[in-house]
Amino acid sequence: MSAKKFLSALIRKKTMENEDSESKLERCLGAFDLTALGIGSTLGLGLYVLVGQVASSTAGPAVCISFLFAAIASLFAALCYAEFGARVPKAGSAYIYSYVTVGEFIAFVIGWNLILEYIIGTSSVARGYSGYIDSLFNGAIAKHFREWFPINFTAISPYPDFLAFTITIALTIMVAIGVKESTKFNSLFTAINLFVISYILICGSFKLDFYNWNIPKNEALSHKGGEGGFLPFGIAGVMSGAAKCFYGFVGFDVIAASAEEAKNPKRTVPLSIILSLLVIFLAYFGLSCVQTLIWPYYDQKGAAPLPYVFEQIGWPIAKYVVGVGALAGLSTSLFGSMFPLPRIIYAMAEDGLIFKKLATIHPKFKTPVNATILSGLFAATLAMIFSIEQLTEMMSIGTLLAYSLVALSVLILRYQVDEIEVVSSNVDVEDYFIDDDPFSLDSSQILKEMFNSNQIKKTTQMSYKISFILISVICFCMFCLNIMFKFVGFSNVYFAIPYSIVLIIMTILIVALIRQPQSEKRLAFRVPFLPLLPLVSVAINMYLMLQLSWLTWIRFAVWMYFGFLIYLLYGISNSRTRFQVK
Repeated sequence: MSAKKFLSALIRKKTMENEDSESKLERCLGAFDLTALGIGSTLGLGLYVLVGQVASSTAGPAVCISFLFAAIASLFAALCYAEFGARVPKAGSAYIYSYVTVGEFIAFVIGWNLILEYIIGTSSVARGYSGYIDSLFNGAIAKHFREWFPINFTAISPYPDFLAFTITIALTIMVAIGVKESTKFNSLFTAINLFVISYILICGSFKLDFYNWNIPKNEALSHKGGEGGFLPFGIAGVMSGAAKCFYGFVGFDVIAASAEEAKNPKRTVPLSIILSLLVIFLAYFGLSCVQTLIWPYYDQKGAAPLPYVFEQIGWPIAKYVVGVGALAGLSTSLFGSMFPLPRIIYAMAEDGLIFKKLATIHPKFKTPVNATILSGLFAATLAMIFSIEQLTEMMSIGTLLAYSLVALSVLILRYQVDEIEVVSSNVDVEDYFIDDDPFSLDSSQILKEMFNSNQIKKTTQMSYKISFILISVICFCMFCLNIMFKFVGFSNVYFAIPYSIVLIIMTILIVALIRQPQSEKRLAFRVPFLPLLPLVSVAINMYLMLQLSWLTWIRFAVWMYFGFLIYLLYGISNSRTRFQVK
């Protein structure tokens, strides 16, 4: 393959012309099913653990504000997902979105990384589920496994967790049998989880003590709880807490991944995403307020802080109710991680980017059976041989990348020419620089086009290309700012001038982008305040990605190395878009 053909292959795009064609998957999910799926996949064990852990060591009582900031950041991403759910009602979530707009290579990167994230999510929740059940038996299960099957190798678990393996396989069978049946299971346990949350909020409201939001400094210091008061760790603690709380909202994209099995997806997918995120925020915000008001924040450091809090206030019965909610939350979280995994694999295999046998649909159950079985076995094996700490070290870098790509894809589509919204699947590298080339203009013409001095109302090839360049340069400026924030900080006076220069340049470019005409294509849902909202989403995601440890980036690089091998040796030559007629 020549260099020109190779580059053209990397940027070829999936057409949208058949977006309304009949799906091979069964369309059986309504708005209620999708909303329950989004809520269930997100309100898991984190609800019962995350609040106390962030409050005790990072944000104090202001953990509720951390959840508010995290919800706003998640809302920006959710709105972008909602618009794409209205545009592209297909299985595959961010993978298919980026394939339509950005190109094949970036789509493969996102899809391959989403596979890893969902596998890690399934395995870690299964391991946590096993540990929680084991705690009900006072650790007897783990004790016997250590005695019977010891593993003396520090890189993996000290014993094979056959219970976690069995739990994952059981769920795999359930997901493979049918969508409607498995979502009924999810809806039931989501309802139980929401009932327990309501119970906690109502019962906890009788024990509120606002002293716990205004603990004196000397008392807080004696318990290593910062400066006391509502903001014991300052604004920095609130923002650091928001970065941790953000991961409590990860999971709503399971709705987008299930779009091809939804009834009327152009309406139900956006609606379900917004509704699920609203319920999730209210649950986290309400619980964080109640939990920090009924017991001092500095004494919520255990592995299960919420049951501990109710035990301390003299309500042991509530401890067991919380236990039921935790098991229900674990069940729905496990289902929410497992359910979209085979759908991502199916979408990539259907497009020929990974092995096509994985796109096989069961004739009776109408589910991607090969993808489900393979992903289930892989996740079960990881759950069996790795501890939960080792699994959770691989954080949500894939999710943040997916959020960023979806936001950028929304921007790109909004500035495309209406008449060519359905783009060619075979894009030539030279096509970007032939007609209406902005690089052929002189400086005065560039400024006129850049700020749309002629007040053009409809998108053109020139306006689209200028918008694409502006978006690219704005993202580069945001990346530079985030790098400076990460390695230099906010208060270094020597970097005040570089900060100011980048900010001024970025502001001018954003103003120019706002001046560009946008597509007038009618959709069931459109992201408001464009281009500002998607750009803010990208900036937040960049900041959070840079907070990840270098070990996370190394693991990510290793996983992507194997992915690139599959794409270069198989996907690039077997892609369906390669065989579509220009």
